Amino acid sequence: MNLISQLNPQTVAAPEWVTPLFVITMLAAIAVSRENRQAAEGASWVARILGAGACLLALMLAVAGPMRIVLAEKGAVQFALLIDPLSVTMLLLVGFLGVVVTRYSKNYLDGDPGQGRFSRWLVSVLACVMLLVASSNLLMFTLAWIGTSLSLHQLLTFYRDRPRALAAARRKFIVSRLADCCMVTVLVLTWSSHGTWDFNELLQHPEGKHSGWLAALLVAAAMLKSAQFPFHSWLPDTLETPTPVSALMHAGVVNAGGFLIVRLSPLVAESQAALNTLALIGAFTAVFASVIMMTQSSIKKSLAWSTVAQMGFMMLQCGLGAFALAVMHLVAHSLYKAYAFLSSGSIVDISRSSWQPVGRPAAHPLVVLGSLVTAAAIGFGMAKVYGLHLNDNHGQALLLAVFVIAIAYLLWTLWGSSMRRRLIVSGLFIATVATASCLTLHTAFERFLGSSVAAYEPVRSPIEYVTMGIVALIFLAVLILQSQLPAWAAHPAFARLYVHAANGFYFGSFFRKSPSHLHP
Repeated sequence: MNLISQLNPQTVAAPEWVTPLFVITMLAAIAVSRENRQAAEGASWVARILGAGACLLALMLAVAGPMRIVLAEKGAVQFALLIDPLSVTMLLLVGFLGVVVTRYSKNYLDGDPGQGRFSRWLVSVLACVMLLVASSNLLMFTLAWIGTSLSLHQLLTFYRDRPRALAAARRKFIVSRLADCCMVTVLVLTWSSHGTWDFNELLQHPEGKHSGWLAALLVAAAMLKSAQFPFHSWLPDTLETPTPVSALMHAGVVNAGGFLIVRLSPLVAESQAALNTLALIGAFTAVFASVIMMTQSSIKKSLAWSTVAQMGFMMLQCGLGAFALAVMHLVAHSLYKAYAFLSSGSIVDISRSSWQPVGRPAAHPLVVLGSLVTAAAIGFGMAKVYGLHLNDNHGQALLLAVFVIAIAYLLWTLWGSSMRRRLIVSGLFIATVATASCLTLHTAFERFLGSSVAAYEPVRSPIEYVTMGIVALIFLAVLILQSQLPAWAAHPAFARLYVHAANGFYFGSFFRKSPSHLHP
């Protein structure tokens, strides 16, 4: 079963501009080896050069089409870059975030005695992530995957006099090593079943004798890397690091699990059980983390749980086969979360009001119902205008239903206070523009990424349709919970539930009590 378009990138030797770019990058890296402000300036220049390299690769893709740029090779081991729509999208995203974060770090840590050490590891993380997204083979991808994690660990332990920061970093270290073990096992099984690590060959011929195990291990690695339930607790605990680290981790590194699934989507799709597991765990993580997010008093904690929820929703999209939509979600979430963390001090009020209305009674059921019906009419009506065949793609229909519930929440927050004509018209206009914008971006990403991600609708059993219905009802329950929150807040049972949710339902307790001898 060939789930990916015939990409067939041409193989070329390294372009002439690679050597001078490498020399310039090394000269900038020498500055990073210095201390304090000079190191921060060097890190900023390295990020700019890497960003410029991403722009050059994007230009090459536009001019010459998909290609593999071979920098060095020895037998089956190749150091080569895969330049296709997916990798270029991610390279431009990571390059932009790298420039922003390194520039922010110059002033954030100005005068700190560890600024030089921080800058060196920041550049290391950035380089590993860019190498990961541009890898043309599984061996190179796995090495960059491990390198990203080890470099990030040094940033998470930057404040070595903070016990809670060190403890959280150690828990993250254990989870990351489990993900690394999954990837190394995938590496061995892939060579055993396919005799190659090259992505192009693997994606064109994903079937193999270990396809079920490969899909399961890839899903496990993605869940561990992207903080999915029950391996989620490390992410909200790693907040005692410098703010630039939180921004880079939540906007970039944590997305590696989702990128892994998208890049190797044909291999994952060889196992329907793996896709179903991904969808179910992703949906549960999204709802679970969203409920906890609403109970947090710390703005950074709220943002952290928001990331867990967003990663869960992205995994749900992948599990339903909407890989292009997952990439769009990844890009949007990265840009928003980087902005949110870097400006967290100034968005407290905005962030709180975005998910928990304050100072008004519970919404009347008719208002909630009217908002839902209106959102459904706009959402499914616009889908028909855009030519989406929801009858043939039930996974896409489910995702649109979840989007409709989000639009209904937007309308309820607007109409719950007043049903004046101006607010009704404004709500209809905002909902229509938001839906059209989302569907336009979705269509654009599908067309741009069509040659580099799998696009299909898996054959589903009646049990899977029931499961999809349950997922939709769960998201609908969250809407009802939010709309009735003021009325239920005074109930003793709700107060107890609130306390449990504020503590993450204690699922992180196991990791917090892990034996000290397991810590690096």
